Amino acid sequence: MRVTVTGATGLVGGHIVAALQTRGSEVTVLSRDAAGARSHFAGADTAKGADVDNPHARAKPVEVMQWDPISEPAPVSALIGRDAIIHLAGATIAQRWNEKSRAEITDSRVLGTRHLVDGIRAAIGMQPDAAPKMLLSSSAIGYYGDRGAEPLDEEARGGSGFLADICAAWEREAAVATGLGVRVAQLRTGVVLDAHSGALAKMLPPFRLGVGGPVAGGQQYVSWIHLDDVIGLALTCCEDDRWSGPINATAPHPATNAELSRALGRALHRPSLLPVPGLAVRMLYGEMAELVTAGARVVPAKALVLGYAFKHPELDEALADTLS
Repeated sequence: MRVTVTGATGLVGGHIVAALQTRGSEVTVLSRDAAGARSHFAGADTAKGADVDNPHARAKPVEVMQWDPISEPAPVSALIGRDAIIHLAGATIAQRWNEKSRAEITDSRVLGTRHLVDGIRAAIGMQPDAAPKMLLSSSAIGYYGDRGAEPLDEEARGGSGFLADICAAWEREAAVATGLGVRVAQLRTGVVLDAHSGALAKMLPPFRLGVGGPVAGGQQYVSWIHLDDVIGLALTCCEDDRWSGPINATAPHPATNAELSRALGRALHRPSLLPVPGLAVRMLYGEMAELVTAGARVVPAKALVLGYAFKHPELDEALADTLS
């Protein structure tokens, strides 16, 4: 396959690039910092992305091209003839929200996706016979908002609030490519389990000290997913023409915050009963606190119907593997 990836130096992007490389795919990376991306991939360890069906596959070098997603269309040369475009670029939401950071978070997703589709449109106009075949655009379960214990599949309505509004706008921009004849899938990713970055990494220090516990009562749902399954779902979307539209990238069994706390305590052999008041979290993080005080019970209905076999469907095993 010939694949172009944005957001390739992030947690998910780096592992997807490694998996593509060791499958023998030709990978082009679009980056605002092309020099930094070249340095990153020149020394990248692709072992975790190894193709288990072909462990001796040799990784092909990554081509890196400059692109500022906020100010310009994506370069046509990075899009023509591609089997898939995987669009993961976006400013981190794990920062204190204010007027400046809200604009950065929004523009990086909405304008960035709009400019990517502008590039796709230009590529099709230049070489219709070599149009990109599919666009996999990142999204998030923030689309559903704070929904309590209501089970939410891909047909559920969107929620309200800052994150829900961004996700809806983000997905609308990606869907424009459908009208250009491109197959589009939007991966609504849940809380990715990774010991080195993201939500789990921030939880680990207090839990290792034995002072971790449920947040804000612990009844809010955490729709989690192992990193291996994010990669597996992304690659499956690219390779299987049946996959399109919104796709929930979450494990089959979401857990409440309290259940996640107990499971993490078991994995670390530490107590996990010390509650963290929601007020304390809101005082520390401001509006961004909704990332841990709100929740949604998201289920991967489409992935299950289409026959995807989750590598890590159970929380205890997924945590054990992540922390090993």
